[in-house]
Amino acid sequence: ECLTKGRQEIQQGAAEMFKKAMKILVSLTLFGMMNVLLYFSSTSFANTIPAPDIISSTWINSGPLKMEDLRGKVVMVEFWTFGCWNCRNIEPYVKEWHDKYAKQGLVVIAVHSPEFKYEYDVEKVKGYIQEHHIPYAVPIDNEFRNWRQYRNRYWPTLYLIDKQGEIQYVRIGEGGYDETEHIIQRLLAEPA
Repeated sequence: ECLTKGRQEIQQGAAEMFKKAMKILVSLTLFGMMNVLLYFSSTSFANTIPAPDIISSTWINSGPLKMEDLRGKVVMVEFWTFGCWNCRNIEPYVKEWHDKYAKQGLVVIAVHSPEFKYEYDVEKVKGYIQEHHIPYAVPIDNEFRNWRQYRNRYWPTLYLIDKQGEIQYVRIGEGGYDETEHIIQRLLAEPA
């Protein structure tokens, strides 16, 4: 009987420890999820920063574009890769914005920064661009020079740059399409 009572106490103690551990785990998980959601939400800059030039020896659909030459235009820089499903999901929106606002001064530069080995193949990138009818400039960033210059971390990420060449908005991941379009419209309406 003593042995049974001892086992019960051990089991009760273990159950209590398990409950406490689960509470801590749930709290940490919720805290982590909140931080991820905050991080992946859009960012508007109170203090803008100059947009770095996009540097690439290979440009598809365009010759090299320099930020200085794009002053007076609104520039969207998208970091993407053709194997990324989230990138594919925002692609129709980026194409729509290009089609809708290019004549008003929106320039889209879709920087292809590969995630997986097969995405480094420029011919595969060209094939994807042709198959998906991507009309805007696509510089190849296999060395991640532009990725590092923009301090980018995720696919896809959109940067909106005003007519003075300053980054005004960053959108990480999918969603926020209405907000992004509203900011495109606002930046296009501003004087050069």
